[in-house]
Amino acid sequence: MALSIEGKKAIVAEVAAVAAEAHSVVGADYQGIDANEMNELRTKARADGVYLRVVKNTLARRAVEGTDFECIQDELTGSLVLAFSEEDPGAAGRVIVDFMKDNDKLEVKIVSIGGKLMTPGDVKVLAKMPTKDQAIGMLMSVMKAPISKFVRTLAEPHTKLVRTIAAVRDQKEAG
Repeated sequence: MALSIEGKKAIVAEVAAVAAEAHSVVGADYQGIDANEMNELRTKARADGVYLRVVKNTLARRAVEGTDFECIQDELTGSLVLAFSEEDPGAAGRVIVDFMKDNDKLEVKIVSIGGKLMTPGDVKVLAKMPTKDQAIGMLMSVMKAPISKFVRTLAEPHTKLVRTIAAVRDQKEAG
């Protein structure tokens, strides 16, 4: 069924709004995937904060125009499903890579993060990016490490003195 001009404008506006706020995008060829598998992918994407949409390439080109993802316009060919990470930059990559483990028909064609076009193989790098909570945890551990080391350094002379006195005591008791 053909879309009216108003329907096309609505789709372009919706995708453009998402692309303007998104951190990264992954485009994958979905030929050969049946409807049930596509529904599973959509469900997983929705749960992980990823906007997933099958859009005609001409509409997608217009939607990403003027956004950070303008660099993908030349790559929009064939049957593509676009996954935009709305909350976490690596979320789209994780959703696609997880789905590809069970379904080899999905093939990554486009990867872009922060307005930079990357190779399709970089989707694994994108998928390995830490989540916001993981990144905060890593930052906290880095911030806490010098303080912990300083406290251990301050406590070491006292600990060494106690061990020395205990060794002298044990030696006197034995002898």
